[in-house]
Amino acid sequence: MPPAIDPVITSTRQPDATTVVIIGGGIVGLTAALTLAERNIPVVVLEKGRIAGEQSSRNLGWVRKTNRHAHDIPLALAADRLWAEMPQRVGSDVGYRQAGIMFVGRDDTQMGLHEGWLKSVEHLGLDSRLLSNAEISRRVPGGRTQWAGALYTASDARAEPTLAASAIARAAMAKGAVILEHCAVRTLQTSAGRVSGVVTEQGEIRCDQVLLAGGMWSRRFLGNLNIDLPTLPLVCSVLRTQPMEGPTEIAVGAPDFSFRKHIDGGFIITQRGKLDAFLTLDHLLLGRRYLPQLRAQRDFLQIRLGKASITDLVMARRWKATDVTPFERIRVQDPAANTSLNGDALRNLSAAWPVFQQARIASAWAGTIDVTPDSNPVISAVSSLPGLTLATGFSGHGFGTSPAAGQLAADLVMQHRPLIDPSPYRFDRFQ
Repeated sequence: MPPAIDPVITSTRQPDATTVVIIGGGIVGLTAALTLAERNIPVVVLEKGRIAGEQSSRNLGWVRKTNRHAHDIPLALAADRLWAEMPQRVGSDVGYRQAGIMFVGRDDTQMGLHEGWLKSVEHLGLDSRLLSNAEISRRVPGGRTQWAGALYTASDARAEPTLAASAIARAAMAKGAVILEHCAVRTLQTSAGRVSGVVTEQGEIRCDQVLLAGGMWSRRFLGNLNIDLPTLPLVCSVLRTQPMEGPTEIAVGAPDFSFRKHIDGGFIITQRGKLDAFLTLDHLLLGRRYLPQLRAQRDFLQIRLGKASITDLVMARRWKATDVTPFERIRVQDPAANTSLNGDALRNLSAAWPVFQQARIASAWAGTIDVTPDSNPVISAVSSLPGLTLATGFSGHGFGTSPAAGQLAADLVMQHRPLIDPSPYRFDRFQ
């Protein structure tokens, strides 16, 4: 059962023209829309299903710098500031709590990885530090595991996916943005070699710029335009407990589980050591680009055939503007939660912190993550098609950085001075 998203009343009338069209009503696209609307730039967001209906409401809600690539830290630092300002900016609580994130290690090998990361970012002045087992126990009492240590960043945080995107959408509309749900974009219009509009299932919208923030759907949309975006899907299963007494407000990640406090008093839990990877045609087409990741993370992935494999195989990869597209046939990607992985996570967590033996599951769901070969997103103009900008491929990191990622995308769309150096996210690194 997917998470219950805070409802938003969106527009029903499609405009004839605007300055910017954003394809995708996830949290990155919505934050970009809010940024543009605050700058008095006309913007229309088009969502094939419902806003935040896919990964933007199904993620874990972590807002972290810890264990990010050093070149990705500036985006995360900018996101920290923007998340802290978000409640005032949108006029409501988005569940943002700066309670810290801790990654615990079972052995010296795991701690060696944490030490290596800490050394790689020491020039950035983060508040990350290593903890002993005794220090872990003081911050997260009641545990039974003798940990080798932990990597802890007190300034890391969390927010609520089911609240944040909705609040951002309402704020964007209050500033003049138009948001349409159940309105799929079929293709782009071009004139004189650049984008001049979009074709939706309801008709055409003229525009000067398009921002594609379509998450896992971006590769298929671009493929129909002969633009190759390398992303592959992974499925993460999650559970939420009923309200309960817990050991800490800190979010904790272990090799085979993670947990963080939910705004209702329960906990969000996942099997951090396993993701489902359902084989698709793209695995054959792109597999060689992912070999380094596969070698490093083979035990992390449950690679198998499943219903998603068949669905992907029969889904169209080419269509005309007059055709019904895959985005209309599947309005919301809603994979089934892997009950085995969720059960493993809760058992592993209960063994480490026995208080979770009392946990009662309130709901469970899964979400599909779009992963690039280097696990970094694409936030970039597409040089081969002027007027098209991408903000996609966030590889499971999109929610945490979304306020900064959306603002950076808006900067690039309108050729404003960028929030941070965008070069790590350029599209042409894959060409």
